[in-house]
Amino acid sequence: MSEKFTYKTRGVCSRSITFELEEGKLHNVRFEGGCHGNTQGLAALAEGMDASDLVKRLEGTDCRGRGTSCPDQLAKAVKEALAQ
Repeated sequence: MSEKFTYKTRGVCSRSITFELEEGKLHNVRFEGGCHGNTQGLAALAEGMDASDLVKRLEGTDCRGRGTSCPDQLAKAVKEALAQ
């Protein structure tokens, strides 16, 4: 059974991220707002990925000196979901 999560992003163009976790794998990642092509691509790459691996790969990614990015925000969202 999957569990659905919604994460309110901070410091990026996208406003929120929704996704599902099922047996430690990511599914149905969706960004609200942001750079449409980039967020669609990121969501497609994340589909079926091990959640812990995604956090390791994306955490700390910076966009234009903001100190965060949509990939980093996804990593934060998944890390928070894993901690619950």
